[in-house]
Amino acid sequence: MTNDIHRHATLLKAAARAAKNITTILDPYDLLQRTVDIICDEFGFYYAGVFFLDDAKQYAVLKAGRGEAGREMINAGHRLAVGGNSMIGASIANRQGRIALDVGAEAVFFENPHLPKTRSEMALPLVVGEDVIGALTVQSTEEAAFHDEDIAALQTMADQLAIAIQNSNLHRQAERRSRLLKAANRVGKEVTSILDLEKLLPQTVNIICESYGLYYAGVFLVDEAGEYAVLRAGYGKAGKAMVADGHKLKIGTDSMIGACIAMSEARIALDVGEERVHFKNPHLPHTRSEMALPLIYGGRVLGAVTIQSSEERAFSEDDITTLTTMAEHLAVAINNAHLIEELKDAHDEILRNKVFEALTTASTEAIHWIGNKTLPISLTVSRLREEIADGKVDLESLKEDLDMISESAAQIIQVKEQLIGAVREQRPRPILFADVVQTAAHQRDISSSMLKVKIDHAAAYVIADSTQLVRAVGNILQNAAEAGAKSIKITARETEERGILEIMVDDDGSGMDRDVMEKAWSPFFTTRGVDHHGLGLPAAMHVISQAQGRIAIVSEKDKGSTVAIYLPKGIVNDEPLKAGNVKHLLLIDDNDDWANHFSELLKNTNVKLTQTTDLKKLPAADLVLVDENITAIPLADVLTAIAKEGLVSKTVILTSAINPERVTQFMHDGMKDVSVKPYSAGEVSELLK
Repeated sequence: MTNDIHRHATLLKAAARAAKNITTILDPYDLLQRTVDIICDEFGFYYAGVFFLDDAKQYAVLKAGRGEAGREMINAGHRLAVGGNSMIGASIANRQGRIALDVGAEAVFFENPHLPKTRSEMALPLVVGEDVIGALTVQSTEEAAFHDEDIAALQTMADQLAIAIQNSNLHRQAERRSRLLKAANRVGKEVTSILDLEKLLPQTVNIICESYGLYYAGVFLVDEAGEYAVLRAGYGKAGKAMVADGHKLKIGTDSMIGACIAMSEARIALDVGEERVHFKNPHLPHTRSEMALPLIYGGRVLGAVTIQSSEERAFSEDDITTLTTMAEHLAVAINNAHLIEELKDAHDEILRNKVFEALTTASTEAIHWIGNKTLPISLTVSRLREEIADGKVDLESLKEDLDMISESAAQIIQVKEQLIGAVREQRPRPILFADVVQTAAHQRDISSSMLKVKIDHAAAYVIADSTQLVRAVGNILQNAAEAGAKSIKITARETEERGILEIMVDDDGSGMDRDVMEKAWSPFFTTRGVDHHGLGLPAAMHVISQAQGRIAIVSEKDKGSTVAIYLPKGIVNDEPLKAGNVKHLLLIDDNDDWANHFSELLKNTNVKLTQTTDLKKLPAADLVLVDENITAIPLADVLTAIAKEGLVSKTVILTSAINPERVTQFMHDGMKDVSVKPYSAGEVSELLK
């Protein structure tokens, strides 16, 4: 009798300690696992496990078990039927504890190969209020290890466990709700400021998955015909693969997304294996729950968001409320992005019309202007022929006539070069914009101290013909200088418009009033006298539009001008450089952006590069490269030094802007070649062949 009293007291103390420890744990997973460990450690039992009822309340599913046996049973999805032939099933069905003193003789004991040493078992229901949420199994290796009075002692601990589970679930729900609200606010804050769909949608799916800890998220938009929902962004590798495959779902009831859009309402699949309208997707094999939310703006369904979890029954009604708020924010952002695209398209159309009008006007004006210049030439030639035929040639008059013809011809050539350039345009390619600026400034005698250039790393390359772009930038710089600018600031950066760079040229010159600015793009309009043809800005517009860009100007009298240029971003492929037979390479150039870039391209090759502006002693080389627009020393001095060292036949003149007359002169002087500067490894490889 004394031993029984002592044993009962020990159980009560152990139950109190276990209950105290259990009620301090709020993390659900940690709570259950530590519960079975605490029970076994405090009471010295062989095994303990916690079962929860499934949603249908037909099965008790093992959620935590002691040791390796517990882990194996959980991984195997171990469950017992409520009211079936098991201790756990019977205790839940009867809402009371059960004891098996000899499990071999107990009719309702479920024989378990994972626990071969069990000889006694106690099953205690987990009750919260009027609801049974599961049961606790406690097992011993001794026969008759439990007594009826033990049920009362251990049931108190089981009741504490049930309350702790309820508190943990409430805490988890509160934390989840808080996290969902924060994530929804983050989506609303971050995505509504993005106006480019190509950035907005991938950013959204990343925020959703990372903030909510979800398996997958994707955004579908309705196509123009309103027949399909097309995936525009998806999370991770699976998302990228599906976007690349052109993944789309027919609007209707054959998929979660299709049904969501067709009915303009959220849909949840708690178990995708049983959901009739779930679309099985080989890219997402681990999806167990899915939610589809419509993207609605102004009563119109723009598309839908799919949100997927690898857990069954992962979403609740609270989740729908919170995530619907996020979807509303996203729908507003998508609509804003659509409006911006429509405005941009309209602006581009207006710009194209203006460019066409300007070019047509320029061509018409140029024809009239050239006609006016050529008419005196033809009249003079006719008169000279008559004088020659009559033998009455006045040499002084002849000299004046020839001067007039020469001047008119020179002006015609100048206008031609302003309008279409010195040479035909080459195929646009990625070019280093810093090199374009330096060349344009050098050719127009713009002092480097006058320029302040800041080019973001992501905006280093533009797509254009370097010769033509040098001409356009040169025109803009020259206009600034002639307007009395003391400082010209040039910046280049990426824009929110995908693949487009913004180049700003700000000067502190005299600026223009409104009337002058409205005429600035008109061909032959100038405020600087007869020596200026007024073709600088129209020619720049022509070059920029040919490069699939656009240009605008803002100016104020006595407050300077700002020219904004938008050009396609250039991307240089990362390909291996092939040096051919060149072992020793001599580069005569300033230590500028292009020279540094060129040196970087040659780093991992066997080519020995010597860069210098010291002409006193030039080293031997297989190939000599000379920058035509070198600023540190006169080009004439460079060519003299090369000739003195006998390197002319090994010399290639490099330039950002080809000039036919200068090319002819260089080739006449015996140079090996004249070439546009290479900006990529592939172009350098061609140069070194």
